[in-house]
Amino acid sequence: MFEAKKTGSPGGWIGSWTMIIIVTIWVAGRVSAQPLLAKNPSGFDFVLSGTKESATIVMEPGTDRAVVRAAEDLAADIERVTGRKPAVVRDATKLSDDVVIAGIVGRSPLIDDLVARGKVDVAGVKGSWETFVLQVVESPFPNVRRALVVAGSDRRGAIYGLYEISAGIGISPWYWWADVAPAKRSELVIAAGTRRFGPPSVKYRGIFINDEDWGLHPWAGKTFEPEHGGIGPKTYAKVFELLLRLKANTLWPAMHAVSKPFNSFPENAKLANDYGIVMGSSHAEPMLRDNVGEWTAPKQDYDYVTNRAGVRHYWEERVVANGAYENIYTLGMRGIHDSAMQGPTTDAARIATLEKIFADQRELLAKHVAPDVSKIPQIFCAYKEVLPLYRGGLRVPDDVTVMFPDDNFGYIRDFPTDSERARRGGFGIYYHLSYLGAPMSYLWLSTIPPALIWEEMHKAYERGTDRIWIANVGDLKPSEITTEFFLQLAWNVDRWRPETLNQFLPQWAEREFGKEHAVEIASLLSEYYLLNFQRKPEQLQWWLPRESRRPSALTDAEVQGRLDAFSRLRARAAELRAKIAPSLQDAFYELVYYPIEGSGLANARFFEGERGHLDAAYAADARLTEETRFFNENLAGGKWRGIMTLEPANHEWASMRIARWKPPETARPSVSSPTPGTFIARAAAEFSANVKRRGAAWTVIPGLGRTGNAVSVLPTNSSPITLADVAALAPRLDYAVTFPKRGKFTLSVNFLPTHPVSGESLRVTVALDDGAPEIVAFPFVDNSATWARGILDEVCTATTSLVVPAGGAHTLHVYGIDAGVVVDKIIVDLGGLTPSYLGPVPSEENEISR
Repeated sequence: MFEAKKTGSPGGWIGSWTMIIIVTIWVAGRVSAQPLLAKNPSGFDFVLSGTKESATIVMEPGTDRAVVRAAEDLAADIERVTGRKPAVVRDATKLSDDVVIAGIVGRSPLIDDLVARGKVDVAGVKGSWETFVLQVVESPFPNVRRALVVAGSDRRGAIYGLYEISAGIGISPWYWWADVAPAKRSELVIAAGTRRFGPPSVKYRGIFINDEDWGLHPWAGKTFEPEHGGIGPKTYAKVFELLLRLKANTLWPAMHAVSKPFNSFPENAKLANDYGIVMGSSHAEPMLRDNVGEWTAPKQDYDYVTNRAGVRHYWEERVVANGAYENIYTLGMRGIHDSAMQGPTTDAARIATLEKIFADQRELLAKHVAPDVSKIPQIFCAYKEVLPLYRGGLRVPDDVTVMFPDDNFGYIRDFPTDSERARRGGFGIYYHLSYLGAPMSYLWLSTIPPALIWEEMHKAYERGTDRIWIANVGDLKPSEITTEFFLQLAWNVDRWRPETLNQFLPQWAEREFGKEHAVEIASLLSEYYLLNFQRKPEQLQWWLPRESRRPSALTDAEVQGRLDAFSRLRARAAELRAKIAPSLQDAFYELVYYPIEGSGLANARFFEGERGHLDAAYAADARLTEETRFFNENLAGGKWRGIMTLEPANHEWASMRIARWKPPETARPSVSSPTPGTFIARAAAEFSANVKRRGAAWTVIPGLGRTGNAVSVLPTNSSPITLADVAALAPRLDYAVTFPKRGKFTLSVNFLPTHPVSGESLRVTVALDDGAPEIVAFPFVDNSATWARGILDEVCTATTSLVVPAGGAHTLHVYGIDAGVVVDKIIVDLGGLTPSYLGPVPSEENEISR
């Protein structure tokens, strides 16, 4: 739209009218791309903080407490950047000069008046979910020169708007949790215009604090709030603020035995409400109950078949106590902790019992929360043994959201069918960025690549899971990057796509550390994710717990190549660390240096020990111990004392965790690489042609896979293609291959261990030149030994015979017949490969690229 605006200094005329464009950006999605701060301030921009004073932040009487609290945070953020803290006033009758006005459309007299007079445009805001507009308004009221209006559709919409200003002036969401100091500015000027955000892609978006025994709990108990002996209101207040800065809205609180239950602190539930956070509870904790800490009767009494009245009363107590707050209620029942439900002994009986439980739980909600139970947010999480019950006919009430889990290692287990998508409650995802469990836990560092999160969550969203996303973040530190990426997708699923994925880390690094070092930081982290995707640092052993020790499957060249890669990465990180500004040293250590140094040293310790270089192995172990000690005792002046513990932290849960490191008694035997010329290999992204069909195409996903550039067919909601229709309908990749001779060879396709979207196998079809396509399939058996190896190695290998009629140049065609399949590498064995070579870390020799 066009408006006539005066030019010159704020409040002054230069004698003529100039027609300017007020830019309105409404990205179908939920986020404005327009920078908030004016690069070249002009007379019609808004001075948030000048060289002498800051604009007043106005909170009308009756404004929701959660919005007022966010406004107070904005005032503190402005002070962090400029050194001047603006006033937050509650008297709307004393407006003057420049003001920030924040409120909820329909509940703010000031904003509603501006809307009525055509001063503020709330099209698309009013009545939406968690949506807001930021608009600079000229002469909004008498004696007011200019206003920055934050108009939210609801209280979280207004809160997100206030934090959007904080982000725009340079406050990282991680300013407290990762000590990211903002750049100082003498003034803050908001560019004129209208910026709209929302509604979010996913309605409920949040995290689950879990497995807190070795990090968050001891840190809180010994350092941050010793008065509560662990995670309490003070810690949760910081978590709530972080969630809102990340545009999240939901929390599943810590629930291990070491932690006091969330509701054992009466102020916690009210605190969540005062922040605007929706409280839920995990898959094993129905009706907001922390069974580990709150069920005080004998464990065998937590049985709905034999003790229905006792269990029902237990649930009712919580609903009565917390029903006035905004909650998402988990329905169903599992065991006291992460275990199966007691009582029923057959699946049929379990299904019947769960359906009775649903009815009773919803009766409690109707009695104590709202008579129309369909309007109360409820979820059913089909985790572990519960998923087969759901697929076996369990009837979940239609208005309840069904949450599908991943396999605990980042690969989603199930998706809604086409017919299921019509259910009113919709679907959600419970996803792991950290895990304590078989075949081996990963609790120390955060190494799931953003690209894998994108591939799995985007696939889930395209297949209809848009109601709730929850990420298990473990101790939260050091999962900062992956947690934020997950929540960015939940807010705006279209923000990142294959063509922009490689911009995430540079943009994140520039926000946290400035433009000068952003490209190098992003490069370091990209290499960090690639190397640790090939083998997580918490899984550096090639035998499972309770198995006999055995050497790794890597060749000597692969071991050396891995050690060299980590050595180079660590050296680059150390060199860059010396260049980082003093104010950002702590943040750099937490977010970049320690993860790189720690994972590199863990690899050096393991592999140098394996090959008998004991001095080097012990030196790496000592250095790793010292870096972790520094993190816990010296970093940020001791702020994080107790937060970082090497895996395994102790001898508990030994059947699910890596063994405590010690060098083997004897060095492993030498393992030679394949003879050059005995194989042909292509990274999946090294194709010579890419043929799109029916609107679907193979797409390179940067940062994904062991090669760093795996491919998958997008969109992921396309239908399977029969073998008879492959040549005509399936998207195709072509690979130019020169064979040294004719013969019958073995072709292997390395898939990522994604779960099949349809059928029971990971499949593609291949054909040589004009030959008939043949299916190459990896039979996927969840929770099998093959699955365990696949998720540890991050590869599932399927093989077939390939007949080459004559030596020379040929074209290998790979067709995509199923959605959700990710191909990382293609290998043809010409007669010299060993089984171990086709395993986790392919050689870099000959035609292998990664």
